[in-house]
Amino acid sequence: MGDSVVSAVAGKRPGTAQAMRFAAELPHTLIRPSRGWVSLDLRELWHYRELLFFLAWRDIKVRYMQTALGAAWAIVQPLVSMILLTIFFGRLAKIPSNGIPYPLFVYTALVPWQLFAYGLTESSNSVVLNERLITKVYFPRLVIPLASVLAGLVDFMIAFPLVIGMMIWYHITPTWAVLALPLFVLFTMATALAVGLWLSALNVQYRDVRHTLTFIVQVWLFASPVAYSSTLVPAHWRPLYGLNPMAGVIEGFRWALLRNAPAPGPMLAVSILVTAVVLVGGLYYFRRMEKTFADVV
Repeated sequence: MGDSVVSAVAGKRPGTAQAMRFAAELPHTLIRPSRGWVSLDLRELWHYRELLFFLAWRDIKVRYMQTALGAAWAIVQPLVSMILLTIFFGRLAKIPSNGIPYPLFVYTALVPWQLFAYGLTESSNSVVLNERLITKVYFPRLVIPLASVLAGLVDFMIAFPLVIGMMIWYHITPTWAVLALPLFVLFTMATALAVGLWLSALNVQYRDVRHTLTFIVQVWLFASPVAYSSTLVPAHWRPLYGLNPMAGVIEGFRWALLRNAPAPGPMLAVSILVTAVVLVGGLYYFRRMEKTFADVV
């Protein structure tokens, strides 16, 4: 009799009424927007780690969907850039490369640069591009830009074997410094994420950001020691040059892989400090602004 009454009120079959009663007994979580500055709550981010890898894998599949060359683009782009820079800067402008063959000198810098540029661009646009997901489901919004940066690792792993092949071709063997290479990969991703967090949050409020990204990446490329060595900068100015964190990243890659490359020294320390400050600030700024994403995006 009780089930019939509930069914009549709900206008559903008895089985549906039982399901409604069962759902009412389940614990409910009420999500309220935070006030002021909030904690990062990285434990929650770890709880959603499966979603993080799922979104990264989705970005990878979308990137190469219906492409003729597929993952080969990860090699074509830095390879073509290396050829052009070798012709104009290495052959015509005679830019010195510290005794390292210029093609290898440039390509070793282009591989981390590609990882950084991809992570920066994709993470900056990630929140806006995931508008439907953000407005329908709750999860830590930090997952979205972080997944975009992680997706760039695939391109890096595809392009990096060519560095090894070129080192064999030019008979260059690395030193013990090669053990630090994974740290420089993490440093590159941290730099991309640090800047991407700021730009992704700003992109929600000001859509001008996406229009300036290409310009930012182009200017940053020539402001970084990709086609030239940081040794061209006077020694007393190099620590200041480290305010560009990609200067420390690129020279760190060369030092880790190429025997004749100079150690980045104090410039690297400045770059690490700048990245740490920008990353921590970006994390807190992103967490503060994420409560408005669903309303504004």
